[in-house]
Amino acid sequence: MAHTSHYDLPRSMKAHVLEKFNTPYVLREVALPSIEDQHDMLIRVDAASYCHTDAVLASGQLGPESMLPHVGCHEFAGTVVALGSDVVSYQVGDRVAVPGRGYHVCGKCMECLNPSGLDADEPGFSVYCPYVERGLGVGAGRHGGFREYALVDSRQVAGIPEGMTAVEVAPLMCAGLTVYSALRKCELKPGQRVGIMGCGGGLGHLGVQFAVKMGLIVTGVDVAPGALELAREVGTGMGARIVDARSEKAGDVRRRMGEEDGRGHLAEMGVDAVLILPESQMAFDYGVGLVRNGGIVVVVSFPSDGFHVAASDLVFRRIRVVGSLIGSNKAMRDMFEFCERVRTYPFEKLNELVEDYHKGVAGKLVLDMGMEE
Repeated sequence: MAHTSHYDLPRSMKAHVLEKFNTPYVLREVALPSIEDQHDMLIRVDAASYCHTDAVLASGQLGPESMLPHVGCHEFAGTVVALGSDVVSYQVGDRVAVPGRGYHVCGKCMECLNPSGLDADEPGFSVYCPYVERGLGVGAGRHGGFREYALVDSRQVAGIPEGMTAVEVAPLMCAGLTVYSALRKCELKPGQRVGIMGCGGGLGHLGVQFAVKMGLIVTGVDVAPGALELAREVGTGMGARIVDARSEKAGDVRRRMGEEDGRGHLAEMGVDAVLILPESQMAFDYGVGLVRNGGIVVVVSFPSDGFHVAASDLVFRRIRVVGSLIGSNKAMRDMFEFCERVRTYPFEKLNELVEDYHKGVAGKLVLDMGMEE
């Protein structure tokens, strides 16, 4: 089933295995996986990122004990070492980025044949296919990237752009792709306002950076001291406003925006859209409180008890609430293109930026005011 590899592959490898829920991983020797599907590739894992979902799975909330032993991680990157017989888009030696969803889609269901939405893939593949194994992807429904080698579906991955490392790419495969797709669903134009609840978390701090470089006016909100510190570290120098929800009310923040924008009525004041990343009702309510009338609330988190939505906000304030899980493969490629076309320079290096511009350096050249020389 596999193409010939010029790599001298071992028969076994090391893997971090979850043998029981709520216990540490066990590092042990396991057999090297073999390619059994024509769409699959074997990759050498070069970087594997830890996500909140890994913690949820390890606590036993995502599956029965029958799934154990299990190798986690659904956001990783690596180098192709062997190929299935139908893989034509990649070659041995290529570097690829791996998101968890979309492993062995059926290609025939309504989701696969009729993808819809801003970031929909071409017909025949959908990361939302309900027939993927166990309803979950690599790292959740099947073994993931906390091992030296991993099997992946060639249809779910993307090539890593030149100039980006595996370590940079790995955390983008869930956190980055999720928040990037959520920002896209806001349908905002440069100069409009966006709020990010939970701005200092894994998704949030990436969202702040993406949103600023999209040309949006960013207000990040958090409550945890460490999260606020991280958000200020990455966002303040870029021009984002970081708000401590413990000391500033949503209404006061909204009115300050209105004063800056020259708005005369509270209904006109506030962000045009807000992302809800935390799982608390307080965060949801604060986020809704930041949105102008007619704005959008994009819900990314999914607490078991759900969120309470006030009918008055939907009816009288005309606020729209939409959900967003993870981006499609198209969104992943767009995210990489977006990352590639933004080249940052420290404040002191404006002349270097200008020189590169005249040399024809590709991409958007940006002074990052918080970047150290």
